[in-house]
Amino acid sequence: MQITSAKYECSAISVEKCPQSDKLEFAFIGRSNVGKSSLINMLTGNEKLAMTSSTPGKTILINHFLINNDWYLVDLPGYGYAKRSKTQQEQLARMIKGYILRREQMVNLFVLIDGNISPQRIDLEFIEWLGKNSIPFTIIFTKSDKSRRGSFGKSVNTFLQTLNEQWEELPPHFQVSSAKRVGREAVLDHIEDIINNV
Repeated sequence: MQITSAKYECSAISVEKCPQSDKLEFAFIGRSNVGKSSLINMLTGNEKLAMTSSTPGKTILINHFLINNDWYLVDLPGYGYAKRSKTQQEQLARMIKGYILRREQMVNLFVLIDGNISPQRIDLEFIEWLGKNSIPFTIIFTKSDKSRRGSFGKSVNTFLQTLNEQWEELPPHFQVSSAKRVGREAVLDHIEDIINNV
């Protein structure tokens, strides 16, 4: 897939405020500081599309970006950001779950996992919740360029082995580096395949 245009359209505080459109949506989510904004910018070829920051947890709304005037890339708030108050965390959790469970236009959720660290309980529990609710999703292991002494490959394998203990079949998964633009074509081709088969 070639991306010829990518533009910010709107931000919403709830699924009810999202665009009234029948365009397909591909949403991206992950723990804070997993590199979500950098990945979105890398995929779209626009370094300024999604706001990146050295401070994690900046995304607090459901952000819609129109791609090729054909489908939406949706940037969801990160989960598990400890510096938010309990009330804020609960509000964001309701926003995220409301979108994932009720947004009929969303055809796939990309779950971003830092491929350099050991499996985190919050990621595994979130993926388990997706499975229980029959949400179609794809895993993207980020930051492959930051691997030290093969830590990336080991962590990815450990994560997949952990999933294998509960899943009969592993979900689609990719390894990317936003800094080195690794995995861009594979992810975009995956999106194109989904669009063609909806």
